[in-house]
Amino acid sequence: MKGLLIFCSAIVMSCTSTTAQKSSDMQKHGELLVSESQGGMDKTGFKIIKNEQEFRTAIKGNNFTIVEAGKEPDVHYPEFPKDKKVILYHLGSFRSGDHRITQIKSISVLNNVLYVEVPFHESGGMEIQMMSSPWFMFAVPADYQFTSVELKYSK
Repeated sequence: MKGLLIFCSAIVMSCTSTTAQKSSDMQKHGELLVSESQGGMDKTGFKIIKNEQEFRTAIKGNNFTIVEAGKEPDVHYPEFPKDKKVILYHLGSFRSGDHRITQIKSISVLNNVLYVEVPFHESGGMEIQMMSSPWFMFAVPADYQFTSVELKYSK
């Protein structure tokens, strides 16, 4: 019974998305647009989203939703940020735990590398056992120039 409860909790957690978190100082904090625990690529990587059509396609293609037969999915898309670069980042594949990004603490560019500082949290270890491929989308100032993205976990 306990295993069934944990399994149901894991499914509910993986189906909920994190909404955008607005930041007052965009130069220090990135703007988290979408974060999901399922639907990403198996390998870590990033892609710069260039326009709203690509933005919507990326969200729709990476999003996992359960819909009743004969009904349209009720998906609320965030607005495509104007005058900002939007980055889609795949965290890779995990066998257990919750690895969804819920906040961006700070961003910086050094030697053409965009460093994204996110809070470290315990992933639940082996309590949640299911394959996940988390991904998230965030926005940075348009004048940032970089060729790679690296996550930094901090407490």
